[in-house]
Amino acid sequence: MKDVIAGYRRMTGMRQADIAKKMNISRQSYWNKETGRTPFTDKEKMIFVAEVSKVVPGVSVIDIFFNQKVGK
Repeated sequence: MKDVIAGYRRMTGMRQADIAKKMNISRQSYWNKETGRTPFTDKEKMIFVAEVSKVVPGVSVIDIFFNQKVGK
C-alpha cells in the first residue's frame, strides 16, 4: 500500500512536507503514515483524496487506500 500512496502523492507533484502541512502534521509523521508505520486518520485520508482528485478526477478513498494498483 505504501507504494500506492507514494505514487498518488507524486502524481500531485507534492513533496511529503507539502502534504504533511495540509494535514497539519510533521513531515516525519507523514512519512510514518506513507510507509505504513502508522495509519492515516479518516480526516487525513479525506485531505489526501482531495489533493489527488485535483489531478485524478473521480479517485476515491477506496482507490487509494484499499486497492493495490495505481490508476486501476
